[in-house]
Amino acid sequence: MDYRILVINPGSTSTKIAVFHGQTPLMQKTIRHSGEELAPFGAIMDQAPFRRRCVEEALAGFDLTTLDAVCARGGMLPPCPSGAFAVDGDMIGYLAAITQGAHASNLGCVVARDIAEPLGIPAFVYDPVAVDEMPPMARITGIPELPRRMMGHALNTRAMAIRCAETVLHRPLDRCRLIVLHLGGGASVRLFIGGKMVDDELLFAPERCGGIAAEQLVGLCFSGKYDRAGVMKLVRGRGGLLAHLGTSDAMEVERRMARGDERARLVYDAMLYTAAKSIGAMAAAAGGDIDRIILTGGIAHSAYVADYLTKKVRFIAPVEVMAGEFEMEALAAGAARVLSGRETAHRFRDLAKGE
Repeated sequence: MDYRILVINPGSTSTKIAVFHGQTPLMQKTIRHSGEELAPFGAIMDQAPFRRRCVEEALAGFDLTTLDAVCARGGMLPPCPSGAFAVDGDMIGYLAAITQGAHASNLGCVVARDIAEPLGIPAFVYDPVAVDEMPPMARITGIPELPRRMMGHALNTRAMAIRCAETVLHRPLDRCRLIVLHLGGGASVRLFIGGKMVDDELLFAPERCGGIAAEQLVGLCFSGKYDRAGVMKLVRGRGGLLAHLGTSDAMEVERRMARGDERARLVYDAMLYTAAKSIGAMAAAAGGDIDRIILTGGIAHSAYVADYLTKKVRFIAPVEVMAGEFEMEALAAGAARVLSGRETAHRFRDLAKGE
């Protein structure tokens, strides 16, 4: 059966929505939110009624009673397994209490619930940013107070892992060993074994600093040049290509390279070199037994990027280029798997209890 599912993906200055009938999008829209519109809201969750109105206005003329479910991008839940979570009041209350480091994706569960509830249909979040399936050994660092935690591109990387398992390897995800590199404004590489995301690294990217020397970072923090907010911006938002080249647009960097800008080429290649090293690290963690390496995210559209990385890592395993970001499709497909009984949605109260 093909289900009709509304998907909602809130970002910091936009809300993406789409309605899927099976795998076919019936409509897709990106709702832009200006700084002036968002300025009156103190906390992220205060934006929920405004975002809901925007979504409902964008859906004007569409018969909402034909929907089978609403599925949103999930936010900063406690560390959780992959898959679907049924939205409930406990989840919304937990996310509403987050005042530091709040992420716009936290809004997804509220907007989804508020639209789904009057229709009498379920609301889910799927593969939230907090998916963390690392085994204990992978968490330990040299500082006990700073264990590793997985956070980031769960939705797109797992969607591409599932697609590769089904369409390339023709077997279930839990019987595949995959490395997925996501290259967008941020970048991460994830290792999939037994159907789970068991390790990852966040990378040097267009707007991210990636791994840097701890002693140098400590020195910068106490240099007097930056306050806490300033350092956080260097790490996430103003680092990476933007810090080096004044732009986070990878295609602009490639245009500079084509015009002979050797500084642009050096920095860009350094970003890709770091990504290749991290793929190698994931392969080592898997004992070298990898079925496929997948390149995804917007920057994977670049032939230069795909060629550079393929030459570096193809000795590990064949490389599949699955360029683009497929978060909307992944949300719809995840909700459909729950509705069809192929997956069971997790309950937030079990997560909160550590079950």
